[in-house]
Amino acid sequence: MKIRQLVVRELFQRKNQLISSLAAVLLGIAVMVAIQSTTHYSEKAVAGELDALGANILILAKDATVQDYYSADFQQSEIPENYVSILTNSGIQGLDNLSPKYSLPVDVAGRKFTLTGILPRNEFKSKAFWQGALGVFTKPQSCGIVANIPGITDTMKTQVRKRVIEDLATDAMLVGADVAQSLAVKEGDSLTVLGKRFVIEAILPITGTVDDGRLFAHLHTVQKLAGKNSVLHAIEIIGCCSAISTGLIQQINKLLPDAKVVTISQIVTTQIRANTVMKRISLIMLVVILVVGGASIANYMSANVYERRREIGIYMSMGANSPWILKLFLLKALIIGLAGGVFGYVLGSGLAVILGPRIAGVPVLPLPMYALYSVVISTVIAFAASAIPAFNATKVDPSLIMKEE
Repeated sequence: MKIRQLVVRELFQRKNQLISSLAAVLLGIAVMVAIQSTTHYSEKAVAGELDALGANILILAKDATVQDYYSADFQQSEIPENYVSILTNSGIQGLDNLSPKYSLPVDVAGRKFTLTGILPRNEFKSKAFWQGALGVFTKPQSCGIVANIPGITDTMKTQVRKRVIEDLATDAMLVGADVAQSLAVKEGDSLTVLGKRFVIEAILPITGTVDDGRLFAHLHTVQKLAGKNSVLHAIEIIGCCSAISTGLIQQINKLLPDAKVVTISQIVTTQIRANTVMKRISLIMLVVILVVGGASIANYMSANVYERRREIGIYMSMGANSPWILKLFLLKALIIGLAGGVFGYVLGSGLAVILGPRIAGVPVLPLPMYALYSVVISTVIAFAASAIPAFNATKVDPSLIMKEE
């Protein structure tokens, strides 16, 4: 009889011990997979929500404050526009998007608003709210005259719409939701601001931020209206949070010593804290699996070796050597490990899919990469826990065992 057949038959002869050991590993793996899967999608959701809030780094003039920036958004202090090219060409890792701005107080129809000059392509990349709700990167409802030209495909219409938004002509304007409601204007209408006539290219969706009360035009157009040349009030940056925590701000400060670099600490701290807590919970569960699962398997294998002493003695009397005996028990550990990993992954993924939306408030899908991790971890645990009992089995003395009653 082959060794594999011996192992399988023996496993099913002692079902209770097998089930208890397998359950310890299976449940541990399932909890770990469920937490890791939920953590993965939670991190993505948190990152998406934080990205929607906009920039997490501000570059201002030395004497400007964050309070000044958010209360007025057009402080007197200015910084050179070439800071943008310096940052772009610096090679610093972790700068996802730079959005230079220059703002002016304006009076439109007797109401006071803020006119902000932007570089459109950069601005839309930094505003997830605008991308999703405005639909500038999705199929537009209409592209004006283009929509009625035969042979123009939906893809071409989308590209036309994107060019309008990304290029933002010198007489084009984007209007925040609050401004549009206050002035009762719509897309295609015109507004005269600081003596210049603008055509409203789009009404921006409600974001719940100061952007709702702004008018947006091309940066260089606003600079001209202000009589300024190549200066900015601020540069907003979306920086990678892991890079921020490992010296990104220090690198920017070194590169721009005459500027003030500040982080929107609450945004950054929230993301890092949430990710850290989730990872710590997962690490705790891994330790629990190692301790509980390993102890259960070690106990099972030790008891199994003790119960099978006579059987082991018979095998040795028939010519079985130590490597063969060792293989007999380690093969059993391999089966337990593989089964625990596979079924633990399936159970854990199921729990994550069902409970993830209820606990974390985000949809969760199975992650195939965790199947491999589950099998590897459970197999390593099974082998490690079985090593000493299996080694002890090779030390059984057949002559002494046969003399026992």
